[in-house]
Amino acid sequence: MIKANKVKHLNKNSKHRKAMLDNMLTSLFLHERIESTLAKVKVARGFADKLITKAKNSLGDVKPEVILHNKREVMKSIKNRDVVAKLFSDIAPRYQTRPGGYTRILKIVNRKSDNSEMALLELVDRKNRDQLIEEKTQTKPKKSKSVETKAADKETKKKRSFFSRNKEKKE
Repeated sequence: MIKANKVKHLNKNSKHRKAMLDNMLTSLFLHERIESTLAKVKVARGFADKLITKAKNSLGDVKPEVILHNKREVMKSIKNRDVVAKLFSDIAPRYQTRPGGYTRILKIVNRKSDNSEMALLELVDRKNRDQLIEEKTQTKPKKSKSVETKAADKETKKKRSFFSRNKEKKE
């Protein structure tokens, strides 16, 4: 008797599928947008929404044990601590008033090589490119060297050929 599958198998065994989805979710929360095949994106969307909900449940007046438990549950899927910190401190507060539907799927042009349906999975309240560029420039101020230090650096880094270095070693 043929029975329905609860899980989209994606032509992968369970461990490979779990690892692939975990990597996709890590990239999604890190870059706030990923590109993949439509089938993979549809599967990853549900897991992403569940993780955002767990992070959202840790906001507000919640016991520390609950926050720790939710972080550990999220860490089962996302191994990168920086991404988990971003999820709990940056992404979850954005969706505090939204009851669900944290991600959107946008279909794009089929892949040229095998004509697979491709799609973008992105967070709904994603920061614009301009905002991300502004944040990067604010966090990393440019370091300017004075003219004297530049001249001193040039003197210390004299270009020498391989043969001149060997002559110095022999002497």
